[in-house]
Formats: sequence, C-alpha cells, structure tokens
Amino acid sequence: MSMKVTRRAAFGLAAAAAASVSLATSAFAQDKLQLRLSSPASETDQRAVALVEKFGPAVSDFASFEPHWNATLYKQGTELEAIARGNLEMSIASAQELAVFFPEFSIFTAGYVHQSAEHQVAVFNDPLMDPFKQKVEDELGVKLLSVMYLGKRQLNLKGDRDVQTPEDLDGVKLRMPGTDAWQFLGRALGANPVPVAFTEVYTALQTGAIDGQDNPIPTVVDAKFYEVTDQIVLTSHLVDLNYLTIGLEVWNNLSEEQQQAVQSAADEAAEFGRQNQLAKEEELVSFVEEQGLKVYEPDLAAFRERVQSMYLESEYAADWPEGVLDQINALGE
Repeated sequence: MSMKVTRRAAFGLAAAAAASVSLATSAFAQDKLQLRLSSPASETDQRAVALVEKFGPAVSDFASFEPHWNATLYKQGTELEAIARGNLEMSIASAQELAVFFPEFSIFTAGYVHQSAEHQVAVFNDPLMDPFKQKVEDELGVKLLSVMYLGKRQLNLKGDRDVQTPEDLDGVKLRMPGTDAWQFLGRALGANPVPVAFTEVYTALQTGAIDGQDNPIPTVVDAKFYEVTDQIVLTSHLVDLNYLTIGLEVWNNLSEEQQQAVQSAADEAAEFGRQNQLAKEEELVSFVEEQGLKVYEPDLAAFRERVQSMYLESEYAADWPEGVLDQINALGE
C-alpha cells in the first residue's frame, strides 16, 4: 500500500504539534478543559450516541466535551493532522486513515483479520498492539484510547444461489467500493468486483447490472436494498472498527486521576456503542427475514483461508510486522 503522506511528513506534523502553542494549554487556563471532537459520523450514529451519553458526562467534572458531527468542524480525513498540529483535541479515526501515515496499520483493514466485536477488543488490549500505539504517539502525537465497533460487512445478493464457499461466488458481479483495496477484497472473496457509486447501487441491483453488494445489515435496511435482493450471506468478511483518539499533549497535561477518568470514560462509551450496534444488527436480521430474504451463514473457514492467503501473497502484506497476523488469529481461537 502506497503512502500518501510520507513518514517524514508524519514526523513534521509531530514536531509542529510540539512546537505550537496548543489549544490544550489555553484550555487548562479556563475552568474546564475543552475537548472538541470532530467526526464525519452523524449525531444518530451509535458511536455518537455513546460518546454523548457516556463519555461527556463521565469527564464533566474537569472537561467540556464538545463533539462536532457530519464533518462540520474538520473535513473527513484531516482530523489526525489537526490533532498533530494542536488545533483539535479528539477524533474517531479509522485504521485506513492511520495506514496513510503508518502502512503497517493496513493489517487492520484486511478481510477476516478481526473476527468479531469481542475479538477487536482482545486485539486492541493485547501487547501486540503496543508497538502500533507507540508509533502513533511518537510520530504523530496522537493517543489511541479505545476501539469502537462499526459492524460486520455481509454479502447481499439477488437470486437463489446457495453460497457456501468462495467458489460459489464465481462469476457474481459484486459491487464493491471503487478503490484498489476494496476491489482486491472482492476478488479475494471469489467474486467479480464491480465499482459502483453507493448512490447508484439500488438501481444497479434493480436492473441486474450487478448481482449483489456488500455492507453491514443496517446499511442494507437504511438503503432499502432488501427491496431488490433475495438473500444475505453472513460472511462477516470485514468486522470494521474505529479508534477513539486524543492528542498526546492534551493527555500528558492531564493529572493521573484525570487520565484514568478519560480512559474509563472512553472504554465505557465504546462498550455502550458496541452493544447497541450488536443489538441493532441482530434485530435487523429478523427484519430482513420478515421482508422475505433468506439469511444464512456459509463455510466461514473456507472464506477466511482463501482471503487471508490472498492477502499474504499480495503487496498489501508487505508492511505487516512478521508474526502479527498469527498472533491476531490466535486471539480469536
């Protein structure tokens, strides 16, 4: 995976953060520390709800939590740089964003690396994550507080094809997002990936231009894809995540007691959002079944073996630290 921001640039951002007069410094002169968070998520997103209901109140004794949703404060993808410069205190960052600075983070964007919401937590809290977290702190000035669950991506198909193994997807025109990494994942699953804009997916399914698409079940319901498809295959090929982040300088200026409060609040909010999202996914399985869709689980071992093998043989794995994938897999056993 190529880097759009060089390692030297990352060092430069960290240096800029250290040299600048950060907002955190002035905030401490006020009655309460200002903790502004910028995210492209909507205010009804489970992550947003969790942070407002759990994180904000838990730190209210010493901090004012000020979330800004729908990318109204900073444009999506620029939040980490804003934190590094000292212009923002918190964000919800994806592994994809971090991989721009640190290519080794691409391991957390690959298919079948994370196996469940619980596995995500186990991986994040395992010592194997320490070098990843430390590099983000040292070179970008950002601390990863907790892992937040986004959901499992499933296959949503037309017709009565019984998909049990990757071979059963041979010839299936599967809509995947248009980047090379997403198209690679589609091929690894055994399908013929087709790049289609999200806004055009419903019509493409309706007309037969594509045979299926992949998204979490809540998206299938929100976009009404269940109206033009017949089945959902619970491949769970990508268990997506975000990291709740805070500026390292802000963190270091907290007292030990305040640090413990922030960490506890972050973990509580992440767990609250995780459980709500899991419950929503389970509830919506019943909903799509009521709409007439068949929902079933294929041979997950067969899918995982093929997908991981293809990643390991590709350029995407070139930056993965040796042995880390085995450690991650072992935590899911």
